Amino acid sequence: MSRPPTFTPPPCARARALRTPRGDFAVLDAAPRTDARGTVLMLPGYTGSKEDFVALFEPLTAAGFRAVAVDGRGQYESRGTGRQEDYAQGELARDVHAQAKALGCVDGTLPHLLGHSLGGQVARAAVLQDPTPFRSLTLMSSGPAEVSAGQRDKVKLLGEALSALTMEQVWQAMRALDPPQDADTGGGEDLRRRWLRNDPAQLLTTGRQLSVEPDRVDELAATGLPVHVLSGERDDVWPVDLLTAMARRLGARRTTIAGAEHSPNTGRPEETAAALVAFWSGL
Repeated sequence: MSRPPTFTPPPCARARALRTPRGDFAVLDAAPRTDARGTVLMLPGYTGSKEDFVALFEPLTAAGFRAVAVDGRGQYESRGTGRQEDYAQGELARDVHAQAKALGCVDGTLPHLLGHSLGGQVARAAVLQDPTPFRSLTLMSSGPAEVSAGQRDKVKLLGEALSALTMEQVWQAMRALDPPQDADTGGGEDLRRRWLRNDPAQLLTTGRQLSVEPDRVDELAATGLPVHVLSGERDDVWPVDLLTAMARRLGARRTTIAGAEHSPNTGRPEETAAALVAFWSGL
């Protein structure tokens, strides 16, 4: 589970609803003080939320980029439906297209798309549906196909728990296995509140998708969209050498953030922001 340093956005960001024909989505919208050089739409990972990108907002806006982080359907503050079929990958990808259109980039530029972990695979699905609404794609700690065997086992156990227990009971079980770290925001209460507001149907469906995701790297390469593969130097969800091989197949920019693991956006935000800005600025 991602652990953002804080759930409180900086002054440059405001919480609001992004209204689309596919429903309203909770976002944190961080804008630079001057005219934006570009806009990026940021998708969080499995069990995550828009707050996972909070530490990136100030360095990105200081570099002139507008950053909009979104809770996907059934994630944290975006309303869910309770129906597993509504969380099929194709449906979530169509949500991304609606979100990108609703951003309203006033300068007429196309938004950059960034997805962390599960969010990266949803972002890839959106690009494969239609790449034309996007300027680039960044896959942050998001691999070419299904997650590692150890992660598949964890997702299976979580799915079994979600099918038999309440969200509160599952939370207590997870905390017993993995006690909150000292760095947990608010003694872990923010993390608990986020967990309880997730739609179990969303977690069940996207968890299964992570465990069976096919390799679609060649399809993505064929779109011709500029791609950036960014990760920490260690990752237990997808091996780092697998991410490097994926970048090679894509002809993509490859960045490895020293000292970071699966969530460089929370572990090394300054270095991660600098790498993102360098990629976008070079396009």
